[in-house]
Amino acid sequence: MSATPSAPFLKRVTPGGWAALAWLAGLLFTALLRVRLPGQEEADVMAGVVFLRWDGLTMLAFATALALRGSVLLTRRPTAALWFLLAAAVVACTPLGITAIPFAQYLAVDVALYVIAAARPPREASRALLSALGVLGGYLTVRLLAGWSVGTTSALAVGLIAAVAWLLGRSERQTRMYAERSRAQAAEQAVTAERLRIAREMHDTVAHSIGIVALQAGAARRVMETQPEQVRQALTEIETASRETLAGLRRMLGALRTDDPDDPGPRPTGTGLPELPGLAALDRLAESTEAAGVRVAVQRVGASRTLPPDIDLSAFRVVQESVTNVVRHSGADSCTVTVDQRDPEALVVTVEDRGPAPGRDPARAGDGSGYGLAGMRERVALLHGDFAAEARPGGGFRVTARLPLPLPTGATAR
Repeated sequence: MSATPSAPFLKRVTPGGWAALAWLAGLLFTALLRVRLPGQEEADVMAGVVFLRWDGLTMLAFATALALRGSVLLTRRPTAALWFLLAAAVVACTPLGITAIPFAQYLAVDVALYVIAAARPPREASRALLSALGVLGGYLTVRLLAGWSVGTTSALAVGLIAAVAWLLGRSERQTRMYAERSRAQAAEQAVTAERLRIAREMHDTVAHSIGIVALQAGAARRVMETQPEQVRQALTEIETASRETLAGLRRMLGALRTDDPDDPGPRPTGTGLPELPGLAALDRLAESTEAAGVRVAVQRVGASRTLPPDIDLSAFRVVQESVTNVVRHSGADSCTVTVDQRDPEALVVTVEDRGPAPGRDPARAGDGSGYGLAGMRERVALLHGDFAAEARPGGGFRVTARLPLPLPTGATAR
């Protein structure tokens, strides 16, 4: 568990920033084509009549202002931004003396098409592509109607590149949507798996309690005539076990209504812990975790008291999963587990680490899937508790679960 690293520099550049850079790069490329560079006998493209005159420079400056305005709007109003960039491309072509809008003036438009196709709904993205291709066709049509020459091949090439940029944006959108669906499905499966695990554990708890009830009832029946005091004690234990079991079932009722016919049943933890452990097994968990290279300091705050089996088990599972995340993902060499029982109405468990330790393998600090957190959150929610998982201000990660406790028999809520 560790804080998310800062994004790379290239990812911090906004779409509008890329569009502005594309426009300025295209403008620079256009200017370089029309001047004789060192080693050349003449420029690659003959400059237009007004290219270096005040009116030509004014139109280029105006086109640049339109492009920069479109770049600013690209994130908030992408369709309006596209029209600004298209207008800039048309205006910039006026002093160039060319027969079609060149690729350099459409670079920023291509960036906008990619952004719109990647981020906006399909209908809006399709309209954007048709608008960009329509401007190319409209420019040629105006020149034809005026009796001027047209660069049909150049326009087709520019249109093809615009279509490719649009297709790349659509592909990016589809990939992102598929990844989001996959993450949502995996998180849902993690929650379902956690529910099934809780159901199996609850089944074993109830079976254990019913076994106690059966044994105590049998013992009471055998000594009912001769030892009434033992019968009274047996009935008391039967009542206690029954009430605890019913309370646990009520807390889970309505939340666990699924089963898995292919499930093989309760699985061993693989750490030598009991099949249904509780907070009493934290020291053994700490020992097994220390063997994996992470020291676990267990702190208990408040007077220890007997907890309902389902709450005791759920608190342990939260600690167990959190410690596992520390071992796998944080790169830390130690963590602290705090069990706070000062509040008579709730149990609070906290697991926190201080982030990667010096000299630890950086690969161990990689991001986790987050599905363990989803399972813990679901387990706590089923008990009507509160769950929080967040980065610590000084580095590292903290997981906190607050589990409400049932009122003692005969007590009333405040």
